[in-house]
Amino acid sequence: MNPPDPITKAMQLAVETGVFPGAVLLVRVGGRLRYQGAFGHASLIPEPVPVSLETVYDLASLTKPLATTTAVLCLAQEGRLGLDESIGAVLGELKGTAIGEATVAHLLHHSSGLPGWRPFYERIAERDLAQPGFLGSAEARQFVMALIGQEALLAPIGTRSLYSDLGFMLLGLIVERRAGCSLAGFVRDHVYATLQAEPLFFIRTGRDKREASEGLPVDLHRVASTEEDTWRGRVVRAEVHDENAYAMGGVAGHSGLFGTAEAVLAVSGCWLNGYLGRDSLFRSDWVRRFTSRQDQPSGSSWGLGWDTPSPPSSSGTKFSPQSFGHLGYTGTSLWVDPRCELEVVLLSNRVHPTRKNDKIREFRPKIHDIIYEGLIADS
Repeated sequence: MNPPDPITKAMQLAVETGVFPGAVLLVRVGGRLRYQGAFGHASLIPEPVPVSLETVYDLASLTKPLATTTAVLCLAQEGRLGLDESIGAVLGELKGTAIGEATVAHLLHHSSGLPGWRPFYERIAERDLAQPGFLGSAEARQFVMALIGQEALLAPIGTRSLYSDLGFMLLGLIVERRAGCSLAGFVRDHVYATLQAEPLFFIRTGRDKREASEGLPVDLHRVASTEEDTWRGRVVRAEVHDENAYAMGGVAGHSGLFGTAEAVLAVSGCWLNGYLGRDSLFRSDWVRRFTSRQDQPSGSSWGLGWDTPSPPSSSGTKFSPQSFGHLGYTGTSLWVDPRCELEVVLLSNRVHPTRKNDKIREFRPKIHDIIYEGLIADS
């Protein structure tokens, strides 16, 4: 029997050393799938369940580029949303607030001055006790918008780069206001269905959960487990791990998307084709604008909804400066290098059974370097 190749060996070792219980890795170069592998387990408790290439993962913050940013690009290139429009002009409820003066672009490149995170779910859960059904409702989403409107900015708009879930919560609401439908419905109908990027979907929570679950595109037993959550009192599976997204109904601009590695690659390929000026849903000039480092404020690595390599980068040391990508808290990542047409999708549930495991931080750059050395440098 031949020894495992370096990529497989690294992935197997990651499972053995507890970087994650399991993962799926897909690598495409020049439009051709060069590597695919499923490793370890999708769940350890209450019983072990092996990973397969069809395992569905909670994509966490990959929601930001794959759903929210993609939706903003679609609306922008159709002339339905301006990147320089103020938040207050789109969401009238925020006129006169500190964040209301920021623009859509400020939210996309994380320079709005908003804090990174707030435990809004605690406030929503508290109100749900007195008003059953509030958690997960449309009213809860409006409540979150109001709470963000009350936030004092941590820095003047445009002067500091601070990665913010709150900014993308607002972007999700902006998409819905301009599109006239849910974020989930917009990306499903305008992007995923056309690309056959399936399954990519949101799982609703709260009072709409049962009805929404009946129409989901996969057997929920295919969904990898995330955390043994003390707040919810159970192992989280087939519901979004992020507490704020859960309290907002499962569909949010910062988190909530679920999917397989193959489905992620379908959307990734559309962005790459757009970048290269090939046939794509997305215009090349818009894709290049979104994926290019904005340098706003000076020194920031952020494009519009996408990150770019900035040492030390999770993409490792080999990806070109033209590369773009994003991470997800649950243990997911996507990196694309247009220069060599390299796409790397790594999906894991490193938060299972606990989020107190950050070994993936060291592993990510290593696996990207191994992939680059094995499939690009030697080709």
